[in-house]
Formats: sequence, structure tokens, C-alpha cells
Amino acid sequence: MTADEYFYDPDETNRKRELACGILREPPAPFYSHQRLSLRVARLIADHVEPRQLGEVVTAPIDVVLDYDRALIVQPDVLFIAADRLSIVNRQVWGAPDLAVEILSSATAAYERLDKYGWYREYGVREYWIVDPFTESVVVCDFTGSEPARRAFSGTDAIRSTVIPDFNTAVAALFL
Repeated sequence: MTADEYFYDPDETNRKRELACGILREPPAPFYSHQRLSLRVARLIADHVEPRQLGEVVTAPIDVVLDYDRALIVQPDVLFIAADRLSIVNRQVWGAPDLAVEILSSATAAYERLDKYGWYREYGVREYWIVDPFTESVVVCDFTGSEPARRAFSGTDAIRSTVIPDFNTAVAALFL
């Protein structure tokens, strides 16, 4: 499927779906626990970002067009776009968000740890959080340096972000 076909599909949907280099992926709706955790992550980030006017936080489903020509369109569970980069938003997000967050499920863990990690790094996402509800941990993949850095947080560890200044929330707060 091309990006044109994806965007102009007569069977438009609000379901989460992605176009992975021309292959349409339409996973089943997430479980309640996934959506609850996704909302919690988004709320904690937004509660920090919005009063400081750092940018905007949105949740899936929202198309993020990483590469129109390669038909690569993803839908992170949560994303943050810094205030000075909001020009990439025009109905969809046309380019890499500053932060992409994925909540793992047993069905998507490998895809999100491998494929999405590679795409986010290649296409300029500055930071990628992998939230693992099974281990109640967060891996922060920082792509802002010359080499990617991975930091793992769990329990009372405060999640540290390169792209969200002064963000300081314990991992345990996500899993209440």
C-alpha cells in the first residue's frame, strides 16, 4: 500500500493502524490496561509540559509520517512535540516527534523494541520511551548524542528526559 492509498482509503477509521514500509498493520484494539497506562503516561507528561508551555502531548491514534515515499507511517501510543517544532503538525504529524512512547504488549514487544526503535532513531525522534507493564519499567532511548544511549528506570527511579526539561516522575507513579 502506498502512503496515498493509506490516507485516501474510503474506509477511514479511528482505529490504530500503521503503514510499515508499504505493509498495512491493523492490530486489534488494545486491552483496557494498556489504554489506562497510556493515558497515565500522557497525563503525567502533559501535566509537566503544558503549564511550562514546552509543547504538546497527544495520544494514539495519530498518524506520524516518518517517510511518505517509503510509506512509513506510525502511531506511537504517546508523543510530545516541542513548542518550537509544532509546525510539523498539519492534520497529521509530518516528521519525527521529539518524544515517542510505546507501551509494550506481548503481541507488539518485538516490533516496538526492534523495528520502531530503528525507525525512530533513523528518522530523527530525539527520545524513545519503551514502557514495559510486565516488568513495570521504562527504557529511555536517547538519540540526541552521536551514539544512542539507553537508560533503564524502575521502581522509585525518576525518569530523566533529555527532551523534556526538568521532568521528574518516579516510574512507580505510572503503574498506580
